[in-house]
Amino acid sequence: MAVEGGATLSDLYNRSRRLLLKTRDDLEKLERLFAAVDSPELSVSVRRDISQIQTLCSEMDGLWRSVASKPQRDLWKRKVEQVAEEADSLRVSLDRYMQRQQKRLQEAQERADLLGRTNGESSHILRIFDEEAQAMESARNSSRMLEEATATGTAILAKYSEQRERLKGAQRKALDVLNTLGLSNSVLRIIERRNRVDQWIKYAGMILTLIVVVVFLRWVR
Repeated sequence: MAVEGGATLSDLYNRSRRLLLKTRDDLEKLERLFAAVDSPELSVSVRRDISQIQTLCSEMDGLWRSVASKPQRDLWKRKVEQVAEEADSLRVSLDRYMQRQQKRLQEAQERADLLGRTNGESSHILRIFDEEAQAMESARNSSRMLEEATATGTAILAKYSEQRERLKGAQRKALDVLNTLGLSNSVLRIIERRNRVDQWIKYAGMILTLIVVVVFLRWVR
């Protein structure tokens, strides 16, 4: 079973596993850099990879349902669910990181404001943190757009999967109707043949009765 472009269920699964490993490594890198420097580009990249994993899960969800063998279908269902759960866990971890980073920036801003009230040399510090805050805001906006795009893609894939199931159901009903019509035609032909035989039996009985009556009348005379 393959999707458009020739990717099979195994291909999509292997791609999602590689993305999970890469995303997990990038998250660990973000945590290591947390206390030293912010990396909005890396956080956006992590968010983008998580969104891609979720898209792959949506594609795989439409494919494992079409696997003919029930044991294989159940196995693929567990695999896809596991990938989806890991992606959700990574997304939660990234959200927590972003919240801590935002809190750190707010605390730094408050310290800079306090320094500004005690001396007039805080303008440079404020400018640095303003730039960092703007970078964080840009990262959040990019993450939000990625999530919206992923949600839209997931909804489209789910709609396609639903339409495919409806088409399969309609096909099965059409086959049932055709089979029923075929059976009905056979029954009608049998009934027609039986009617013709009954008519021949009736005519033969009438002729036989007439012959018997004629013979009897002649014998009586």
